[in-house]
Amino acid sequence: MININEVIETNKMIEQENLDVRTITLGISLLDCIDSDLSELNRKIYDKITTTAKDLVKVGEELERRYGIPIVNKRISITPAALVGAAACKSPADFVELAKTLDKAAHTVGVNFIGGFSALVSKGMTAADENLIRAIPEALAVTERVCSSINVGSTKTGIDMDAVKLLGEIVLQTAEYTKEKDSLGCAKLVVFCNAPDDNPFMAGAFHGVTEGDAVINVGVSGPGVVKKALESVRGADFGTLCETIKKIAFKITRVGQLVAKEASAMLNIPFGIVDLSLAPTPAVGDSVAEILQEIGLEYPGAPGTTAALALLNDSVKKGGVMASSYVGGLSGAFIPVSEDQGMIDAVQAGALTIEKLEAMTCVCSVGLDMIAIPGDTKASTISGIIADEMAIGMINQKTTAVRVIPVIGKNVGDIVEFGGLLGYAPIMPVNQFSCEAFTNRGGRIPAPIHSFKN
Repeated sequence: MININEVIETNKMIEQENLDVRTITLGISLLDCIDSDLSELNRKIYDKITTTAKDLVKVGEELERRYGIPIVNKRISITPAALVGAAACKSPADFVELAKTLDKAAHTVGVNFIGGFSALVSKGMTAADENLIRAIPEALAVTERVCSSINVGSTKTGIDMDAVKLLGEIVLQTAEYTKEKDSLGCAKLVVFCNAPDDNPFMAGAFHGVTEGDAVINVGVSGPGVVKKALESVRGADFGTLCETIKKIAFKITRVGQLVAKEASAMLNIPFGIVDLSLAPTPAVGDSVAEILQEIGLEYPGAPGTTAALALLNDSVKKGGVMASSYVGGLSGAFIPVSEDQGMIDAVQAGALTIEKLEAMTCVCSVGLDMIAIPGDTKASTISGIIADEMAIGMINQKTTAVRVIPVIGKNVGDIVEFGGLLGYAPIMPVNQFSCEAFTNRGGRIPAPIHSFKN
């Protein structure tokens, strides 16, 4: 039974500490839409999405009213478009048309974003995969709500370095195509290693081929709640610190479980997973960086940062996993720069660099996320950054990702404004030494020895 004290406590978390359900994401399989005729494919895709997701936004708003819990985003993820479009899309231009269809469907049903303009190329690229990747710059420039993700590596297969090299060029092209909007297109493109099939967060969400016809995945978020809880144990030992995080993570996850089960029942669509990730926003008091400061760091980036983040990530998972029947997605702590005021402050103070952020990704859920870099950064340098992050994921058997934004016309120290949940960011310096001979080698980095577990 839930007692009145728990109700009061939850209300306080929502009203004063920025507790919210960050997203309800409806995953939709488009495998039954496959057709060799492009116009017929687009018609089927539009009809499937608008039929399956017609009540998603309405249900999300009803749950907000019923429980008083903010549900910030309502989103859709689809089967990777490279698979769905392979029979009909014979050129990048064809995939751009498919992206426009996805955007039109997203507008029709009223969701914030639609993810799944994606390809899975950890071992090699088909012609369709390469055509989709080459379509990304234009597709993200001419659409508003479409998000793209490419999985270029995994612990089981290694890293496709041909795809990594190509994506360095594609990131720069995407920046150029959207330079009038401070290269915003790159904020909708993420490169993965070990991408999960059930991630509800953008820009990396897609509906995996092992999933059912449709599924409800929920992402919860409560950095402010965790920080507030830690204030009550300031100066306590690590055991007390971890127990406090575990207890509050349990309560946060219960909110997500409730919303997920209710949304599933109202939409008559199976419940998939709750993602436990602590996802910050630019709002004051909604910061993962401030949690790290409460743990005892002057700024994120100070010595001890990686250990503090590891402790936080592990405690969140231990507390949250007991609160939901199914946990998945990424689950842990996001460390985006532009979306977290505390991270921005740390960069501006000189405490946080890309190299330190890379070290932190060894123990967190995602990777180098929402980092603005100079617009004149070389494509090979971006490929090298991607390769480094993919290697961390591959060797450590975890998900890692890269979402960097080379802002055309901006240099180190400039500020770029993205707006909304994407926030703003200082342009961070990038190591200028060349890795071009490395990224030009071609081929595939083999899977690590510990991947052979059959």
